[in-house]
Amino acid sequence: METLQQFITILLPSAAVLYAMYLTVNSFLKKDFEKKTLEANASIKNKSLEYVVPARLQAYERICLLLERITPSNLILRVNQQGFSASDLHQVMLQEIREEFGHNYSQQVYMSEQSWVYVREVVEELNTIINQAFTQLPEGASSIDLATVIMAIIQERGVEPTAPVLVFVKEEIRQIF
Repeated sequence: METLQQFITILLPSAAVLYAMYLTVNSFLKKDFEKKTLEANASIKNKSLEYVVPARLQAYERICLLLERITPSNLILRVNQQGFSASDLHQVMLQEIREEFGHNYSQQVYMSEQSWVYVREVVEELNTIINQAFTQLPEGASSIDLATVIMAIIQERGVEPTAPVLVFVKEEIRQIF
C-alpha cells in the first residue's frame, strides 16, 4: 500500500508536468503553423500581384489606345481613302470600331466595372453619331461629306465623346498605381 502511495505521489506530479509540457508544445506548434500559413499566403499573394499588376496596367493602356483610335477625328483620318463614298466610310468606320472593341473586350476583367461601362457606352455613342450623320446625307454623298457631318455633330456637343472616358480611365490608373 505504501508503495502504491509513493507511486501515486510520483505519478501525479509527473503527469501534471507532462500535460503542461504537452499544452506548451502544442500551443507553440499551432502558432508556428499559423505563422507559416500566413507567410505562405503572403508569398502567394505577392507572386500573384507580380502578374496581375502588369496585366491590369496593360489593360488600361490598351483601353486608352482603343479610345484614342476610335476618336472620330483620328478614326476618319486613319480609315478614309480617296474615292470613298459616304456609304463606304460609314461601313468602314463602324467595322473598325467593332473590331477595335472586340480586340479589347477581354480587358474588362482587369478594369473597374464603372470604367468598362463608360467604354461600352462611348462605343455605342460613337456608333449612334456615325449612323445619325449618315442618315442626314443625300444619296451619293462623299466620304468628306460624312466626315464633315460627323465633326459638326461632335462640335455641337462641344467635346469628343471619348475625351471624358479617357480622362476617367487615366484618373483611375493614377488612383490604382
